[in-house]
Amino acid sequence: MRLRNWSRLLGLGLLLGAVAATTTASGPSQAFERVGDKKILVFAGRQPVPLLDPSVKYDWSTRMMQQSLYDGLVKYVGDPPEIVPWLAERWETSDDGKTWTFHLAKNAKFHNGDPVTAEAVRFSFERTLKLNKGPAWMLTDFLAPDGVKAVDDHTVQFTLKAAYAPFLSFLPWWYVMNPAEVMANEVDGDMGQKWLTDNAAGSGPFKIKRWEQGVLYEIEAVEDYWKGWPSEDHVDGVIYKLVRESASQRAALIRGEADIVEGLSNEDFDVVAKMPGIVVPNFPGMTTFAFKMNVQRAPTDDINLRKALAYAFDYESLLKIYNGNAVLQTSPFPNATQGHVEVPGFYRQDLAKAKEYLAKSKYPNGGIELEFVYVEGFEPQRQMGLVLIDNMKALNIGIKMVPLTWPNMKARGSKVETSPNLLAIFATPVSTDPDAVAYQYHKASWGKYYGTHFYNNEEVWDLIDKARALTAWEERAPIYADIQKRIAADVPEIFGMLANRRWAYRDHVKGFTFSPVRFTGEVDLYTLAIGK
Repeated sequence: MRLRNWSRLLGLGLLLGAVAATTTASGPSQAFERVGDKKILVFAGRQPVPLLDPSVKYDWSTRMMQQSLYDGLVKYVGDPPEIVPWLAERWETSDDGKTWTFHLAKNAKFHNGDPVTAEAVRFSFERTLKLNKGPAWMLTDFLAPDGVKAVDDHTVQFTLKAAYAPFLSFLPWWYVMNPAEVMANEVDGDMGQKWLTDNAAGSGPFKIKRWEQGVLYEIEAVEDYWKGWPSEDHVDGVIYKLVRESASQRAALIRGEADIVEGLSNEDFDVVAKMPGIVVPNFPGMTTFAFKMNVQRAPTDDINLRKALAYAFDYESLLKIYNGNAVLQTSPFPNATQGHVEVPGFYRQDLAKAKEYLAKSKYPNGGIELEFVYVEGFEPQRQMGLVLIDNMKALNIGIKMVPLTWPNMKARGSKVETSPNLLAIFATPVSTDPDAVAYQYHKASWGKYYGTHFYNNEEVWDLIDKARALTAWEERAPIYADIQKRIAADVPEIFGMLANRRWAYRDHVKGFTFSPVRFTGEVDLYTLAIGK
């Protein structure tokens, strides 16, 4: 749906690969690889890139590569994030909000030299909608495959089924593909899906050089990139190596085998932040953590029990687990979401209130056990589970901790009958528009990993439907304020915290930019440079 879990924490362990034969390393001060006179940045990450097809899949590592290989009509930049023109130089909207017309840059070209045309845009959107995978959910309720029209070579028009104010906010994740390349590689009517697993048909600032699944992925800069480069010292390429363990990532950074790393443990981030020559940016993020509670399955179907749990939990422990690199939620919506409001009396530990609500529940004396499912091998979530166990003793409630792999967690949460009482979920909105968060509480989100609470409130669903159809923000804002308060009152989850975003990189890496709408470890590789 509109959110993506921290799936970088999942999967099989892989060892740090050996550096290329062309590498010349001169110690930590020059960690990047050299190929002739070219400077190749080395990024050590914990999550693979299983496939590249923009119509089929996205997560942080996949999207980092997709955004490097492809272009969208518009792009998110900055903090706070803003939408800027990219393939589209400008656009206009009809008075009724149903028709959007985009005017394309005339110099944009695909990597094979073909021009980026309105027909390529039309094909790409139609393909994604027809395949109904990846980002399709963002627009499928409002845009039909035949709702996109190439007016001329450089003008494309979208006709929505109904007005949808967040429309533009989702377009940065709809990448434009070269229809000639894609369809030339179609197999058995798959619209090029097999080929696009490890090939690209884009116009972005980089193109594929090496693709060694499960080991490393190398992309090289397109020197004559149609959009130009923000710096003459821009990287000539990027090698993204899989390094599964935080200790190995840290060692690679210190030894000069990696220029930038993501996903270190909180302790390792704190260690390298104190080292000379290493930079650790620290930004407030939009990624929320929550204990999703199944509101349609006993015993967490009891609202008074849910409130008891919410008041019994020690929220400050989350900040301690993250060494202070987090802030507590004040609403179901992340702070950077448009229309976010601080809900009065938002949940904090209060054992008196916890016992008061427990007395009103079907379990006034406790005596029950709740199942808590979390990501196997993810130490912070294990620590959170230990806090749950300790806190719920005051209510005479037991907690059974069940570690599962991410695919198994999603499978468990896909049905109300199997979704656990408590499920540990990290989620990042793909848009700053509040609809991207509100919709996870709509019945249409049931069974998605962010909808494992199976939240059930028809009045809230109606408000969500109403707000997303309005075009004037002054009409939408009060509705979203009401939605946040209503969701909080129903407490479908123990609302936790927003973890800060951190990376670590050598100080010769320049041009690092942050935007909270990006996912966890995702970096905009286009802006990176190697300092002189």
